[in-house]
Amino acid sequence: MTTENDPIINNWYFHKDKGQQFMVIAVDQDKELVEMQHFDGNVEEISFRNWYDMEIEIGTAPENWSGATDVGEVDDYGTEVTDTKPEEWDEPLEEFRPPGVKD
Repeated sequence: MTTENDPIINNWYFHKDKGQQFMVIAVDQDKELVEMQHFDGNVEEISFRNWYDMEIEIGTAPENWSGATDVGEVDDYGTEVTDTKPEEWDEPLEEFRPPGVKD
């Protein structure tokens, strides 16, 4: 069975044959291509023809967003991030320029 669902950017889908979740990240109407990112982070580009031949259904975003970012521990999710103070934003740019590079 083929899909009738159009590819919509930022929508999640479920590939029923492969059992994989993916999100559409780009649609090129001129080249008739769909770019999608799988939950594991892999990016794939397919033609419109292949899109409509796939057995997919509209899905929901995964609860665990760490799949594509390879975060293994709950402590790594960044829950203890503190705000950066405005005075910390004013570091001189010279520190980050390679030696010998001038304006």
